[in-house]
Amino acid sequence: MAVSFEPPPGPPVTDAGAASSVLRIPSGPTIPLNRLAPEAALRRLELTIVRRLEGFLHGDHLGLLPGPGSDTNDAREYQPGQDDVRMMDWAVTARTTVPHVRDTMADRELEVWALLDVTPSMNWGTGGVTKRDLGIAAIATIGFLGQRMGDRFGGMMMLPDRVKRLPALSGRTALYGLLRKMLVEPIVPDHAQGSLELTDGIEQLARSQRRRGMRVVVSDFLTAGDHELDPNVPPPWERAVRRLAVRNQVLCVEVVDQHELEFPDVGEMLIRDPETDFARYINTSDEAARRRMDAAARAQRERVRVAIRRAGAGHVQLRTDRDWVADIARFVLNYRRVAGMLHQPPQGVSK
Repeated sequence: MAVSFEPPPGPPVTDAGAASSVLRIPSGPTIPLNRLAPEAALRRLELTIVRRLEGFLHGDHLGLLPGPGSDTNDAREYQPGQDDVRMMDWAVTARTTVPHVRDTMADRELEVWALLDVTPSMNWGTGGVTKRDLGIAAIATIGFLGQRMGDRFGGMMMLPDRVKRLPALSGRTALYGLLRKMLVEPIVPDHAQGSLELTDGIEQLARSQRRRGMRVVVSDFLTAGDHELDPNVPPPWERAVRRLAVRNQVLCVEVVDQHELEFPDVGEMLIRDPETDFARYINTSDEAARRRMDAAARAQRERVRVAIRRAGAGHVQLRTDRDWVADIARFVLNYRRVAGMLHQPPQGVSK
């Protein structure tokens, strides 16, 4: 369950300091575009793709032919303002009476898609940055790591009522454009109307992108109204991640806040869920109560970790009070070590 804190009724807070990020709903991005992923810190890193994808050298070379590609891909519904009308598939449009476009894929090109959860639980943050913007920073870092290979990078934003698609393009300028669109997306208010869950977003990602590649799911992996703490009970989204990992290399980026794991001693506070009607006053000065809440939070995160591992996906946890570039760099270096072991030829056989 995602929670946010509110002070008890009383005089207005005049100097909230760091607590101001949780006393009101954020109205805009908490990280500027130029601080999302310091490129100087990423020059020595390279995101190694462990699983062999469509071809032997996919992602190592650009397409051999000019243009977006020569191989046709699946048809999908036309999105005004995002798709090129020259790619209209008139045959499918005539059969369905709904405008469709036909995607094309460049030769030997790896395509990376990132799904960003922007539901109300992602608006929480006490370290000067919200979980939502920390997720965008993670997408930026992963995008810059794969930039040198010429891969195409696309994005999807999961709102409570729909999934917004940002087309996959290659190049640094296109990546900056995708990040800018994610940053300026309006903040979803608490208790926004909609029935979409993380499971629906992951399944739509799997359905809309049939070609194998790398998929990045960025979320806090919390389901509204789910109070289960037993790691042996799979969360609702585990099956969707497992299905996505059958044909793709999947990386799950879990974003958390320090005070979701360690409740602060700040007296009586109103703890409420921004996506449900749950609300309760808790005396955080009670040490026994804090221990119980911290234990429940650890059990909740352990369940997420076990579920991602069971689904066969990579897992990296980022916190709003830590350097996300260092955390991702540490994960990537460990990933490279694993990739090196997996790609070693059998004993007695030279490369």
